[in-house]
Amino acid sequence: MKFYSTRNKNKFVSFQQAVLKGLADDGGLFMPAIIPQMESRFFAEMKNKTFQEIAWLVGKNLLQDDIPENVLQAIVEESFDFDVPLVRITDNIYVLELFHGPTLAFKDFAARFMSRLMSYFIRGANKNLIILVATSGDTGSAVANGFYEIPGIDVIILYPSGKISMLQEKQIATMDKNIKVLEIDGTFDDCQRLVKQAFVDSDLKEKLWLTSANSINIARLVPQTFYYFYAFSKLDKGNKDVIFSVPCGNFGNLTGGLFAKEMGLSVSKFIAATNANDVIPQYFQTGAYIPQSSKKTISNAMDVGDPSNWDRIMDLYANSLEKLKQDIFSTSFTDEKTKETIRQVFCENSYIFDPHGAVGYLGLKKYMEKFQNEVCGITLATAHPAKFSDIVENEIKEKIEMPSCLSDCLDKEKKSIMLSRDFDAFKDFLMS
Repeated sequence: MKFYSTRNKNKFVSFQQAVLKGLADDGGLFMPAIIPQMESRFFAEMKNKTFQEIAWLVGKNLLQDDIPENVLQAIVEESFDFDVPLVRITDNIYVLELFHGPTLAFKDFAARFMSRLMSYFIRGANKNLIILVATSGDTGSAVANGFYEIPGIDVIILYPSGKISMLQEKQIATMDKNIKVLEIDGTFDDCQRLVKQAFVDSDLKEKLWLTSANSINIARLVPQTFYYFYAFSKLDKGNKDVIFSVPCGNFGNLTGGLFAKEMGLSVSKFIAATNANDVIPQYFQTGAYIPQSSKKTISNAMDVGDPSNWDRIMDLYANSLEKLKQDIFSTSFTDEKTKETIRQVFCENSYIFDPHGAVGYLGLKKYMEKFQNEVCGITLATAHPAKFSDIVENEIKEKIEMPSCLSDCLDKEKKSIMLSRDFDAFKDFLMS
């Protein structure tokens, strides 16, 4: 499989090069030259397959000869050793719970897959690979956990000071050994800007072997295609069309779903649901893409004012808003509406959403108003509600049982390094 940059479709690299570079030399994002279709036999048989079997078959089809089949199978089996439940909320609405991994967030899928993939790619290297990660919440903890003590790899995580939850900070900023954490005096967009600038800085490229574990890295998107196929295979949909609602921040999760559709998954519509950071819903309304300064909300992992993966989505749809609207419906919701939904779903359905999942559910309900019982909807629940217990418990008026993997980190010492949002300060840290 060959990959090109969103800024240059005439220059190709291998999958290994794309993964280890993270960002193309011209600053673009890597895209597959071809997204191969799954065979019709696969769709006929996938309802009887496990998540691991589906992940291996989809990964093998997408990556083709880039990694030996036995190596890919081992990576899949080691990465995805947790449940992926599809929970029925109403007759035609389901929730795909993606928060049963070690850090209780959907990003465990990508982080665990990437760490093992990169470990395979750098085997025998005489220089450590340094991974730069900007996080608005769950990416940092998933990457820290997924890459912890992986030989030959060092991880540097940047997060915005005071703009993630206490539990998220404890999960990220209490790691040691090959994990270093920088607390940036700024927003997530500042963190993301620092990482992107580092990749194109000539001094850093000459001295250090840098890549990213953010969704700018194509390896993040590969495992994010897997669970769309799996959810579809477990769905009791009858003759109804299937739609997915995705709570969106940097839009990597949605891009994985669009890749799955390109591979032949029969999805009627994707809902791109956002919080007050509504640059994409505004684009759908006005046709003008205007980046914003990110706004702080209770669904903080989605607080992104200039989503990186939008370049990939525009590339996939040939920069056509008309084509985008055929497959995607985008809408945004306030914190108050999000809180109201957490209360309402708990009272009516005895189901507990975290703020991100609630935004996804809101997007699904809004779209389904037009179609009543004509469609079957799946919303992605991307984080365990206990990670946002202060918000959720206040709405449902009940205590959420905290999983041990969260409670165990509460007493750990914070080890982050405070840094300004100035690139020269970040560069000095990396060079030292």
